Amino acid sequence: MKMSVGPLVTEIVLAFCLASTLLYRYGNILRNHIIVTISVLIAWYFSLLIIFVLPLDVSSTVYRQCKELNITTENNGTTKCEAPWSNVPDNVFPNLWRIVYWASQCLTWLILPLMQSYIKAGDFTVRGKLKSALIDNAIYYGSYLFICGVLLIYIALKPGLDLDGQKIKAIASSASNTWGLFLLVLLLGYALVEVPRGLWNASKPGFTLQHSYFKASKLSLEKCEAEETVDDILESLRAASLAIRAGHPFYHNLETIFQKVPIELRERMNRRQLPDDTPIDPPSEKALIRLHRQTIKALQTLQRTETQWAILIEKIFYLEDITKNQLSHDRRFKSSYSNIRPLFLRIFYNPTVEWYWQCLIKNYVKKVLAIAAGCLSIAVVWSEVTFFNEYPVLSLFAQFVNLATAKNDYLTIEILSTMIIAYLCYCAYSTVLKIRLLNLYYLAPHHQTDEYSLIFSGMMLCRLTPPMCLNFLGLIHMDSHIIKTHILETHYTQVMGHMDVISIISDGFNIYFPMAILAFCLATYFSVGSRLLSVLGFQQFLGDDELTTDLVDEGKELIQRERRKRQRAEESITRRREFQERCNNPSVTASRYRTSRQSVDVRPLRRDDSTESARAGLLHDFESADYNTSTTFNTTNSYGANNAYERGGYQTRNFYDLDNDDTSNYSSTMNMNNRSPPRRLFDDV
Repeated sequence: MKMSVGPLVTEIVLAFCLASTLLYRYGNILRNHIIVTISVLIAWYFSLLIIFVLPLDVSSTVYRQCKELNITTENNGTTKCEAPWSNVPDNVFPNLWRIVYWASQCLTWLILPLMQSYIKAGDFTVRGKLKSALIDNAIYYGSYLFICGVLLIYIALKPGLDLDGQKIKAIASSASNTWGLFLLVLLLGYALVEVPRGLWNASKPGFTLQHSYFKASKLSLEKCEAEETVDDILESLRAASLAIRAGHPFYHNLETIFQKVPIELRERMNRRQLPDDTPIDPPSEKALIRLHRQTIKALQTLQRTETQWAILIEKIFYLEDITKNQLSHDRRFKSSYSNIRPLFLRIFYNPTVEWYWQCLIKNYVKKVLAIAAGCLSIAVVWSEVTFFNEYPVLSLFAQFVNLATAKNDYLTIEILSTMIIAYLCYCAYSTVLKIRLLNLYYLAPHHQTDEYSLIFSGMMLCRLTPPMCLNFLGLIHMDSHIIKTHILETHYTQVMGHMDVISIISDGFNIYFPMAILAFCLATYFSVGSRLLSVLGFQQFLGDDELTTDLVDEGKELIQRERRKRQRAEESITRRREFQERCNNPSVTASRYRTSRQSVDVRPLRRDDSTESARAGLLHDFESADYNTSTTFNTTNSYGANNAYERGGYQTRNFYDLDNDDTSNYSSTMNMNNRSPPRRLFDDV
């Protein structure tokens, strides 16, 4: 028997590289605490590892099934089975799955929820933060324990069944998988329709731009609300700072809160004049804890909305450039704003190549991808509805695997399994990345994702991946409890276990509940959920809705305003640079001025006239530069998040209209931009 650990090692390394790359893209290793970084990396890595390695387990199981079939029919002259190219010893996969599965379950149900709540807790001690984290996670633990409790009661009332360690583990894994399967059905029911439809709509000229205008209008409102919330927090902090002076027992706690507030917001708070009726009484410890928690949440929301706004603005600017360049005759892509790209990218992705890709080829590629995704979605839905039927085999994926098994084509089995799992993962994970549950988290590229959102994504991946892979094994008839036939199962299924002691789960819920995907797909196709949310007052992008048109027009006006702000900022910077050049080298400036004047006016100038005109021009430029200082500051803040993610780090900015005569804020803001924010997990205990 041939043994080769090369493919397995390759999959393990590839999964780690992908998880590290994603974490580097979305997180900020230098800013986030090391414990958060390691925990999220393990959560992402183990989830991806299951996806990468499971196809190898499937091909190994097919080989073991073939050997068992040969042993039982060897007297009939059955041909000998060939070992797969990725064959490994039998004890490798069970040990790997035990480590990966139980470690990910421990992360998703114990460590990550506590860590997530610990970050946003407002207490000032470790004990207080842990207590708040336990209370905050009562809903997560409650749902999990409720399912386990129901199963335990069922077992206790069922005669002839005794609990042991193996059955308790089966109950725990089944409760977790049931919770994940419920969420998976909701996500797939939406994504299996929305992914191909989104690709097809994106191939339509102008559709993505209109949708982006719509999102800009909604996001602008969220950003204003976040700014108002921070404004209220600053007022409360100002009142607390007047009541709590140095030497007060709570002074250290108040300083801990101030460390969370960026410098420019603190300066703005110090300039704030409180209303006359504002109470200046010292707050209690509980009030300070509540204020601390509100400050963390408000600043996190402000950071999220600013980041989303900056990224969306850049996207809309580029989409508008694409629309303009589609009418270009020289077929060279022209951007409104220069983008600094690496040298190798500028060589291979020059303006000509960019024009052909963005204005000609990209839409056709998206149409092809939309058709392919639609076919895969139809195959998934059909297989989900029919995979419980063993004879005849109606599941398309089970048919494909059976055909490859008959030819001992292990490579085809692994490629097919990888393709199916990858599409299921893309649908589920992309939905997780798009939705914003109660506006509490958002995954933003360019190192802009905060710790809270990173931890939440790690939890979701650990909860979704195991039930999704078990569901995939059911689609290809690798689960004996679905097809009701005794077969050798994958090592992954053996480690995950079956709910043998509870037939209502193994024979009912886990089999028939995935068929609810069909109902959710139909609801998504006819936009039932979006129309219902729109009726309830939650604006949704509906092409035939009057409110949608109004929001699109409002978003377009907001983008035009932002474009004018950026143009004024660039003009101000250009004038300032020219003024500095004139001051540093007046002889060159004078000669350049005389040349330009001679080219415009043929009348000869006297020396005195020329000198006086040059002085007037310099004075005019100097006054313009001074006048636009405050405008540049506000505009810089408006695009601060974009500049931050281009530099590779996040700096919290405020979007308030500061006093125009306070030019010192610009330098203080720039000084703050050059420093990294403090780590926030254990910085105040």
